[in-house]
Amino acid sequence: MNIYLREMKSSRKSLFIWCIAMIVFIAAAMGKYAASSYVSGQSLNDIISKMPEAVKSMFGADRFDLSKAIGFYGAMFIYVVLMAAIHASLIGSNIISKEEDDKTAEFLMSKPVSRAKVITSKLLAAITNIAVFNIITMLSSIYFVGYYSKGENVTDDVIRLMIGVLFLQLIFMSLGLCFSAFLKNPKLASPCTVGIMLATYILSLAIDINSHLSGLKYLTPFKYFDAKNLIYEKGFEIIYIVLSVLIISVFIFAAYVFYQKRDLKI
Repeated sequence: MNIYLREMKSSRKSLFIWCIAMIVFIAAAMGKYAASSYVSGQSLNDIISKMPEAVKSMFGADRFDLSKAIGFYGAMFIYVVLMAAIHASLIGSNIISKEEDDKTAEFLMSKPVSRAKVITSKLLAAITNIAVFNIITMLSSIYFVGYYSKGENVTDDVIRLMIGVLFLQLIFMSLGLCFSAFLKNPKLASPCTVGIMLATYILSLAIDINSHLSGLKYLTPFKYFDAKNLIYEKGFEIIYIVLSVLIISVFIFAAYVFYQKRDLKI
């Protein structure tokens, strides 16, 4: 029994739906940019500048040049990030716990495979899922943003953004995997993971609104790979890359430890 192929087969429909949803979302968002092009870019920026600071921070509209396609994409990119983070959280939290939910854990454990091999195969399947989702998102973004960019090269900017998203996906996937291996009730893994993901997102909004909270930026992965920094300013910062790798490694290591000791419900 190839556990990896089994996992990929069972998740292909969900992955297809998520990818189509992302393509449609990006196409619709950039279509909205085209529809607003009858207003001059400067006028659109002026309109945004008159919005309350909290609203501008929530949409990120105060940090980008909306007269350009890549600026508009950067302003709406947080929704791409949220969709990717939710998908990764669900993949990580369900890929182990679903065996107990579906009452297939006994069948799986009756095979001549170790628990380490089981979790490794499932981890590889989870990484494949989020990688495919990331690549499809990147390619559709390059196409649609490039289509409306009037000849401006946006490929490098989009690739940088999607590398940042990949780190974020891996963080929440590994968090979900850890919860799935640790919690005795498998049904709690998904809500716990998604709940923490949303809490860190809200914290990132609070930091944008109130600069006095900037010291908390290390507590939310949504600030590690900020779209504005990746497009206009510092690019990737070593501290956040190291911190991301450390978080991912700790969660995955913990998942292996917890799964080895877990009493499975069969």
